[in-house]
Amino acid sequence: MPWILLITAGLLEVVWAFFMKQSEGFTKLGPSIITIVTMIASFVLLAVSMKTLPLGTAYTIWTGIGAVGAFVVGITILGEGANATRIVAAFLIVAGLILMKISSNG
Repeated sequence: MPWILLITAGLLEVVWAFFMKQSEGFTKLGPSIITIVTMIASFVLLAVSMKTLPLGTAYTIWTGIGAVGAFVVGITILGEGANATRIVAAFLIVAGLILMKISSNG
């Protein structure tokens, strides 16, 4: 269960990052509210998962999901550039997340 909560927290991090971009510096109310609500939910789920999972593992997985997820959303939805170096970097982050999960006791 803590892994499901952690993955959900990471996915919510992607959501709030996307809507933070859409809020244009918190000048648009709707995206700003979505940002704040999903940010709080993401932090709460991360905190609950940390009751069981080690800090280093939980935080690394959470930020990794957010980083790679935001990268993918940026390319697929926002039309940001994707070159070979950026893609390799994202794959390296994913590889690190897999290694962190494999090496975890939680």
